[in-house]
Amino acid sequence: MIKTVLKDHGPRESSLFSFLSTSYVLPAEHALFQEEFKRNPGGVWIMKPVGKAQGKGIFLINRMSQISGWRSQPGKKVRQEDGEGPEAYIVQRYIENPYLIGGKKFDIRAYVLVISYYPLIVYIHRNGFCRFSSSQFSMQSKDIGNMYIHATNVAIQKTSPNYIHDRGCKWLLRNLKELLTSKHGGPAVDALFTEMEALVVRSLMSVQKVMINDKHCFELYGYDILIDQNLKPWLLEVNASPSLTAETQFDYDLKYAVLQDCFDAVDLERRHVGKPIRPKIGGFDLVYNDGPVKHERTSNYTSFLGCYQPIPRAPRTKKRFGNGERAGPTAGNVMTQSGSGSVRTM
Repeated sequence: MIKTVLKDHGPRESSLFSFLSTSYVLPAEHALFQEEFKRNPGGVWIMKPVGKAQGKGIFLINRMSQISGWRSQPGKKVRQEDGEGPEAYIVQRYIENPYLIGGKKFDIRAYVLVISYYPLIVYIHRNGFCRFSSSQFSMQSKDIGNMYIHATNVAIQKTSPNYIHDRGCKWLLRNLKELLTSKHGGPAVDALFTEMEALVVRSLMSVQKVMINDKHCFELYGYDILIDQNLKPWLLEVNASPSLTAETQFDYDLKYAVLQDCFDAVDLERRHVGKPIRPKIGGFDLVYNDGPVKHERTSNYTSFLGCYQPIPRAPRTKKRFGNGERAGPTAGNVMTQSGSGSVRTM
C-alpha cells in the first residue's frame, strides 16, 4: 500500500500512512525481511497466511530460525505454477504496546461500505465492536506462542478455557469510546476516532486505481484496527468478506442491523436513483464522496464512529449461534444503562 502511494503521490503523501506497521510478503520479500530483522534483532513479528480467515495459521516469531522451520514444513507448502513452494504469508511487525482494558488486549472491527470506487463513495457504520482476548497480556518469551493472549479472533478465543460462552468476548464500540473519554478526555478521543476514520479513507484511496469499478456492485469491508498505549490507531488488516456469524443474541442483532442498513444504502429497489446522495443511512454515515464530507455535527465529536445508534431486536429464528445457543429472547447478553440510551456489551 505505502509503495503504491509513494510511487503515485510522493514521500509527503506516503508519510500519512504511518498507521501501517512494517510488513512484507513471504516468500517473495524474504530477503528484504531478513535485512530488516537483522537491523532490529529481537523484535517480535506476526505471521499471517494469505487467503485464510478466523485466525487460522497465525503465529508469532522472534527468531529468524522460526522462519526457516516454517519454510520447511510440509503442511506449509502449496502447489504453484513452477512447482511446490512455501505458502504465501504476510509478516508484520507486532505492536508490542497495545492499549489494555482489564489487562487484556483487544482490537476493533469497523464496518465500511463502499458504494463506488469511481467516484469513491464511502460509508462507515457507527456500531463497530471490540474483540477481546481471554487472557492477560504478556510479552514474555514464554508467552509468544500463546494465541489466547495475542490473537483476538473469536474462532481462537472461543476455544480458550477462560472463554465465557454465554457472554462472548465482544464489546460495543460506543462503550469503548465512553470509557476512553472518561480516562483521557473528549478532545483526545475525538482525535483518535477521527484518525481511525481517516485511515479507512486513505487505505481505500491507495487502491482506488487498481479496483475494477462496477456500478452494479458494492463492497462491505471489515476493518481490524488496534489502538496502542499512546492512543495511536494501527490498521491490522482489511477483510473483504467479514464474518457475520453471531456468538450471542446481541451480536446477532448488531450484525442484522448492519446488513439491513447496508441493503438500504445499496438501494436495491432503486428508490433513490437521481436523488442527492444520503449523508446518513441507518447507522452508516457518509464520510467520503469524491472528497471529504463535512457534516453539520449534532454532538461534540468530529467523527460519528462509535456514537450512539439504536440496535433494534432482529427477528427471532431457530438458528443456533456459534456457541451452540439458540436465538431467542433468553440468549446471553449484558445490558447497562448509560447516557441517553441503552449500552449493551456483547
